[in-house]
Amino acid sequence: MKFLDTAKIWIKAGDGGAGAVSFRREKFIEFGGPDGGDGGRGGDVIIACVQGLNTLVDYRYQQHFKAKIGGHGMGKNRHGADGEDVILRVPVGTQVLEEDGETLIADFTKPGETLRIAKGGNGGFGNAYFKSSVNRAPRRANPGLEGPEKWIWLRLKLIADAGLVGLPNAGKSTFLAATTAAKPKIADYPFTTLTPGLGVVRADSVEFVLADIPGLIEGAHEGAGLGDKFLGHIERCRVLLHLVDATSDDVVGAWRTVRGELDAYGHGLEDKPEILALSKVDAVDPDELKTKRAKLKRAAKRDPMLLSAASGAGVREALFALGRIVNEAKALEFGEVIAPAPVPVDDDPADERASDRGAWRP
Repeated sequence: MKFLDTAKIWIKAGDGGAGAVSFRREKFIEFGGPDGGDGGRGGDVIIACVQGLNTLVDYRYQQHFKAKIGGHGMGKNRHGADGEDVILRVPVGTQVLEEDGETLIADFTKPGETLRIAKGGNGGFGNAYFKSSVNRAPRRANPGLEGPEKWIWLRLKLIADAGLVGLPNAGKSTFLAATTAAKPKIADYPFTTLTPGLGVVRADSVEFVLADIPGLIEGAHEGAGLGDKFLGHIERCRVLLHLVDATSDDVVGAWRTVRGELDAYGHGLEDKPEILALSKVDAVDPDELKTKRAKLKRAAKRDPMLLSAASGAGVREALFALGRIVNEAKALEFGEVIAPAPVPVDDDPADERASDRGAWRP
């Protein structure tokens, strides 16, 4: 299924049905009086947040949605039926914005949430409504009110507990594939990943949703490489795993580039907890790796983790570090006492590294 995270659509609520002008005509009833019924109400346009969707691709080929008009009134005091509603189903994490693309109307974060974005027009009164003591035979009826119409934007921000960030080709997709059942495209050239991906990490007592976004480049916060579009997908993450390619000639520069884009983008990304890690450590000479780790430690003022998603080295430790922060954040958010993720312990010296057995799987 193709991934689509933004869509502009036109919506219109149904018009109300017209009231009827009618008079009772029966044998032996000379003056039956008015009996025109009222028109029905137009249908609403409703946006519903549902489970099972993770893209807005349904709105790529259909951008116009119009609710049904209300039924017209008829004689014998028969009122028109209400128009059928239009229900737009969107995935969790969808934001609804005005046509300007900035004014927020609604933010769907839980399945089952609904919003009536456009209310159908009221039906018109039939001539029976206008009967009075001085006007026994009114010949007027109201037309139904028109339903409102507007253009709106739908914007999807993925709901994930942890997010992967880094320069292009830093090993993010390999890490996602090694720790979840997701199957992202993996290749040895930059910008292999063109759309965000999600996977569920399950390891012992650790379980959380991990998001992988395409690599960031300088100027991403201003839209370079569609960076501003992709950064929105990690706004809701509770922790970030920042991967720096250990095979890069300038690991400090790579870290500073991504860190600068996160700070410049804002929206809370600059304050999110971050775990720093050197990736692809299996492809670097131990002495060179030691030097690069020391340089990165001095620049970032914290010791980076060492991991290789291809061999499995350090992956388990990174997952438990992410899980611990996710659990603590959930405990603060929901007021629950969640047991911290246990620290992995290698009791068996013969089982030191997953690299001896191939890629680690949860």
